[in-house]
Amino acid sequence: MEFRSNQPIYLQIADYISENILLGRWREQDKIPSIRELAIDMEVNPNTVMRVYTYLQERDIIYNRRGIGYFVAAGAVKRTREQKKRDFIGQELPRLFKTMDLISMTFDDLQQLYTQYKSEQK
Repeated sequence: MEFRSNQPIYLQIADYISENILLGRWREQDKIPSIRELAIDMEVNPNTVMRVYTYLQERDIIYNRRGIGYFVAAGAVKRTREQKKRDFIGQELPRLFKTMDLISMTFDDLQQLYTQYKSEQK
């Protein structure tokens, strides 16, 4: 994974886990990679992954079964979607609207681009 410099690494890894949950790669009650496994896969310090897992546990996205590992929590999809929506509205939309104003892009233009994007994803 290539990390962006404008966001802490642990939040980028949390986004990666959240995306896997939202895409259905990891379903509720599925075991997720151990701290050590994910640290190796992401090429980061295990302490960083521990911080990610603590962050996600505090938000009831994952939970720990002592001695067994970490699992996707019941209701994680709904909570993850709600959190990502709040983040998008609070962080991404203001930047998008500002850029749209700067380049004189309309909502109709955006709708056309979104429609094109969705058709290419099928």
